Amino acid sequence: MKISEIITAIEDVAPLSLQEKYDNSGLQIGNKKNDVTGVLLCIDVTEDVIDEAVENGINLVISHHPLLFKGLKSITGKNYIERTVIKAIRNEITVYAAHTNLDNAFGGVNYKIAEELGLGDISVLSPADEKLLKLVTFVPETNSTKVREALFAAGAGRIGNYDRCSYNMSGYGTFRAGEGADPYCGEIGQEHHEEEERIEVLFPAYLKDVILKRLFEAHCYEEPAYDITKIENKWKGVGSGVVGELLSPMDETDFLEMVKNVFHCGVIKHSNLLGGKVQRVALCGGAGAFLLPAAISSGADAFITGEIGYHDYFSTEEQILLVDAGHYETEQYTKDIFCDIITKKFPNFAVRYTKVGTNPVNYL
Repeated sequence: MKISEIITAIEDVAPLSLQEKYDNSGLQIGNKKNDVTGVLLCIDVTEDVIDEAVENGINLVISHHPLLFKGLKSITGKNYIERTVIKAIRNEITVYAAHTNLDNAFGGVNYKIAEELGLGDISVLSPADEKLLKLVTFVPETNSTKVREALFAAGAGRIGNYDRCSYNMSGYGTFRAGEGADPYCGEIGQEHHEEEERIEVLFPAYLKDVILKRLFEAHCYEEPAYDITKIENKWKGVGSGVVGELLSPMDETDFLEMVKNVFHCGVIKHSNLLGGKVQRVALCGGAGAFLLPAAISSGADAFITGEIGYHDYFSTEEQILLVDAGHYETEQYTKDIFCDIITKKFPNFAVRYTKVGTNPVNYL
């Protein structure tokens, strides 16, 4: 099996197009055409993680945080990033990262955290925008069902909890086939009128190539007519953070203890207790304080994330309980997501979790 097959399985769940503009997810080091000898999962890539991969005959390391986040102007070994790069290349270790694309994906990091906390009725806290396209195509009525089915099968027509969504309108098209054409209907050199359906469907931008391929395969015309338009609609299926409901309200202190236990925290930070119950919970793994306004607007009783600044605690005006459970701690379940993706796709393939403690933050 090739490394590329593992990468494809991950990107089917977390397409690179979902990453934030500042991010650098994807293949970091190595050749994805190589055969894979094993996979080592981690949150951060360090020299010790590369050593562990070498010792265990593993040539693919998959991390949540990109090793190469900013450009390198030289590689001399002057810091841990450069030394890790050198060691990975020297030992032919491929390094791949799925960061904010996995954060933003449906079923990604934040969904996993919500699952661990026992939340239900989960929705995206800040839905992504400018990630959807609309396809309009014109098809003879006799061919319209086949085209719709092909587009639906390729992932088009999904809106929230609904699928197979399309808009269809009857009309007629005109064309004249020129010399060298092979028309499905009509005659060379003669203008032709054909009863057609206009089909409109939405789809994620990252599926564009697949959608067009399926359209061309299913469409009966030699030259299918179609338009693709970028739309500004928010895509409620993906985005930053999630919000959900506990099965029943909890006292604030009990809720904080639960968070501490779920994330295996030695300590957590929190804002002043508000004297109420917690049932609606917003969350974002890692550095999610930028979502605080969205958490308040969602009506959440509490907001959990991995980094909250000092002044953020003042800004809430006691509208919500803030919980800082640690950056590493809130993203630790990323390894489980990677494992689930790989083992479901390749049931007999061995996956290893790193035994190296890569959390740089310690508590006394």
